[in-house]
Amino acid sequence: MQTGLSQRPGEVASAVAHLETDEQLLGQIAAGDRHALELLYRRHHVRVYRFLVRLTDNAASAEDLTSDVFLEIWKDAERFQGRSRVSTWMLGIARHKAISVLRRRRAEPLDDATAESIADNSASAEAMLQEQETVTVLRQCLTQLSAAHREIVDLVYYHGKSIAEVAEIVGVPEATVKTRMFYARKRLAALLAAHRFDAAA
Repeated sequence: MQTGLSQRPGEVASAVAHLETDEQLLGQIAAGDRHALELLYRRHHVRVYRFLVRLTDNAASAEDLTSDVFLEIWKDAERFQGRSRVSTWMLGIARHKAISVLRRRRAEPLDDATAESIADNSASAEAMLQEQETVTVLRQCLTQLSAAHREIVDLVYYHGKSIAEVAEIVGVPEATVKTRMFYARKRLAALLAAHRFDAAA
């Protein structure tokens, strides 16, 4: 006799997987457990892919790099020392790979000079973001930010990372993250304002 609580083997495995932390899965991966890698991939690959798409602005590259990220996790899981969250460590790997691709493309420079050169001539971006801008418009505006600014906005707003976590992922001081965030908000506000002006014309 079956009860309403009965579950198929796959459902049980899925339920158990949710009880395992990322750190536990990484420990199992370090021990050679391919199933643990598959579970970690299922849990995070969409987040990693979206992060890479916004950094590279290329879906095909993002797909390839996402695979590369999890391949590196498989090979180097034992290097994780628990000083940060697994998701932070993972996005750091993804960022490093994206930068390699961007450098090969000779894309926009990833330095603070770019941030400093942006004029401060707009209203607060936070006030803009609180208004009902559509996701499509916001994404279009994000693609017009410099690579350095785009990744900061992406990590803070889309991945919920703190300034300290972003500094760890990007590999710069917290003060630099704050500076880039300041100019990114100003630039984003200007782009959103320009879009509204165009739409009203």
